[in-house]
Amino acid sequence: LHVGHATHARLAGLARAHGASLFMVVQAALAALLTREGAGTDIPIGTPVAGRTDESLDDLVGCFVNTLVLRTDTGGDPSFTDLLDRVRRTGLAAYSHQDVPFEHLVDVLNPARSAARHPLFQVLLSLHHAADLPVELPGLRVRAEETRSRSAKFDLLFRLAERNTPDGGPGGLEGGVEYSTDLFDRSTAEGLVTRFERLLDAVAADPGRRIWRLDILPPAERERVLTGWNATERPLPPATLPELFEAQVARTPDAVAVAGEGVTLSYAELDAWAAKLVRALTGRGAGPERVVAVVLPRSVELVVALLAVLKSGAAYLPVDPALPAERVRILLDEARPVCVLDDVDGVRNPRPEAASAARTVPLSPSHPAYVLYTSGSTGTPKGVVVPH
Repeated sequence: LHVGHATHARLAGLARAHGASLFMVVQAALAALLTREGAGTDIPIGTPVAGRTDESLDDLVGCFVNTLVLRTDTGGDPSFTDLLDRVRRTGLAAYSHQDVPFEHLVDVLNPARSAARHPLFQVLLSLHHAADLPVELPGLRVRAEETRSRSAKFDLLFRLAERNTPDGGPGGLEGGVEYSTDLFDRSTAEGLVTRFERLLDAVAADPGRRIWRLDILPPAERERVLTGWNATERPLPPATLPELFEAQVARTPDAVAVAGEGVTLSYAELDAWAAKLVRALTGRGAGPERVVAVVLPRSVELVVALLAVLKSGAAYLPVDPALPAERVRILLDEARPVCVLDDVDGVRNPRPEAASAARTVPLSPSHPAYVLYTSGSTGTPKGVVVPH
C-alpha cells in the first residue's frame, strides 16, 4: 500500500485544519471504504495504543500495548469533512478510556463468542512514524529484527508507516494489508488496496465531497462494473407466450406444471384444460386486441384461466376479488373486457357456445398480453398495456 508525498501532505493539512490527527483522517477513509464495500454504516475498527499515558512508564522497559476499539458512524452519506469531525469526537472519547484493558472490555460487554472472528472488531488499523529511533544500551549493539507471522489475527489488518523527507516534510505513507485467506484471496485484497489508495487521493483532492461520491474504482474496474457486467442484452425470440408454453409442452409433457390445493397438473394436462376454456372464450369474442377480466382467487383455476386467455389471443386483466366494488367497476368500465371470468366452477367445466371457434387472427409479439392498473392513490387508476 503506497500513498504519494503530495497526497500525504494534503491529508496532513486536512487533519490540521480540522484539529485532528493524520491517523483520524486515515481511519475515516478506511471506514468510508468499508461502508462502500458493503460493511454497513456502523464500523468498529481496532487499533493498538502504546499504553504509556503515565509519565512514570517513560523509562520502563516492557510492553504495555493495549487495543482500542474505535466505532465509526458513516450513516447518512456525510461529506468526508463531516465524517472526519465524527471520527475526531468519538476518537477523543475512546482515547480517554485507553487504559481500560481490552480483555476487561470483552468480559464486560460479553459479546457472542466465535472462534472464527475477533470478538469486537474484524478490521485493525495501525499508523506509525517510520523514522528509526536510536536504542542505546551500555555494552550492547542493538538492531531491530522484523518478524513475520504466517497466520492472520484479524479479517483485515491495514498497517501504514508515515515517511518524512530529509527536510522533515511529508514523504508518503507506505505499508500493506494482511488478510485472512479463509475469507479473501490475493486479488480481492489487492483490489481493496487499490480502492483505498484511490479513496485517499480523492479525499485529499476534494474533502468536501460526500463519501458515496468519492471515486474509488480504477478505469478498468469501472468499465467492468458499469459496462462489462451490464452487457446482458440478448435478442428477443420472435414468439408469443402461448407459443413458448406450447414448446415447453412438447419438450416435457409429463413434467409438473402447476401444483396447489391438492391438485397437480402436468404441462400436457394444463394445456388440454386451458384449450377447453379457450373455445368458450373465443365464442364470447376473445381475441387479439381484446381484454378478458379474470376475477378469481389464487388457485390452480386462476393459472388455467390466465393461460386460456393468452391462448385465445386476448389480454388478461387480473382483478383481485377482495377489491372494493367501486374499484372493480372503474377497472371494468375503463378496460371494457369482452367477458369476465369470475366463476371457479365455470373454469373447471367451461361450456363452449355453438358459435365458438379457434382464433383466426394471427397473434404477434406486439399484441397485448395483459393489462395492469395503477393504485389510483393520486387520481383515477391508469391502465398499462404490456405486450408479449
